[in-house]
Amino acid sequence: MYLGCLLVLAAVVVASLVLGSKPTTITELFNAWSGHGDPYLAAVFDSRYQRTLLGLAVGSALALAGTLMQSVTANPLADPGLLGINAGAAAAMVTCTALFGLTLGSPAAVWVALAGAGLAAMVVYVVGTAGSGGANLVRLILAGAVVTAVLTAYVQGVALSLPQTFDNYRFWVVGSLHHGAYSQLFSVLPFLVLGLVIAFAVAGGLNALALGREAATGLGVHTGMVRAAGLGAATLMSAAATAAVGPIAFIGLAVPHIVRALVGLEMRRQLLGALLVGPIVLLAADVIGRVLLRPQELMVGVVTAFVGAPILLVVVRKLGDRS
Repeated sequence: MYLGCLLVLAAVVVASLVLGSKPTTITELFNAWSGHGDPYLAAVFDSRYQRTLLGLAVGSALALAGTLMQSVTANPLADPGLLGINAGAAAAMVTCTALFGLTLGSPAAVWVALAGAGLAAMVVYVVGTAGSGGANLVRLILAGAVVTAVLTAYVQGVALSLPQTFDNYRFWVVGSLHHGAYSQLFSVLPFLVLGLVIAFAVAGGLNALALGREAATGLGVHTGMVRAAGLGAATLMSAAATAAVGPIAFIGLAVPHIVRALVGLEMRRQLLGALLVGPIVLLAADVIGRVLLRPQELMVGVVTAFVGAPILLVVVRKLGDRS
């Protein structure tokens, strides 16, 4: 399965490098690599390299974050976007942009996004678990919806009141790899690597947690610590990804369901699968957005929303059939 995913990922990466608003060929790609190609095409390919690398990192981060959140909360609908993390990151960045002139996508924006996402995640998790003795599916969804609605209204109010300040915000908020650059990648990469390390470190504890809280405690697992570490890693990765390219919905929701169908329920296998399938979905959506309205471009966040919304409906229907 993993070999198949690697082959598909390689094909999607090649497509991301070759396809775009200007049709190019693999031969031109190799010529650009060798330094013998047209200077204009070399510049085009260099832009696509950066965009593709950023897509690989962001796709992995969002898929891993969604996998962790669904496991930690025992909620198949958990997603960084649905549980307020993206909205928290966006609200913090908009506030600092309005007050301090923060540049969206800058290295400093990562720290701001992390603070906002962490605070939003804390509020959602506290409200969603208060008095329930653990994560409650309905409360988490409602808490996430409320926090997201409030923060989204706040963000829109600030952005509309300062249109010149937020001229570029309308592109960032949709979620796009269009301005992908090495600087964005290097600013978020340490946080993504740290989140990945934490995720695999708590994978065994999450496997035990899937058996139930009492069973996990009986196996010597500190359930509170495992949940906190898992949620922290998810927040770290999703906030860094959001700071880099804006909030991209449904990757964290859809990919874990695809991965579980492919590899089963063992957590390490899920994380490894998410590491591969996440970039496949995101880069494929980005390529579709580039060629669908050529020479114009459809933002990747719009494409993932069109793809992810039907998956959300299918998941909700299956949950309804089980209840």
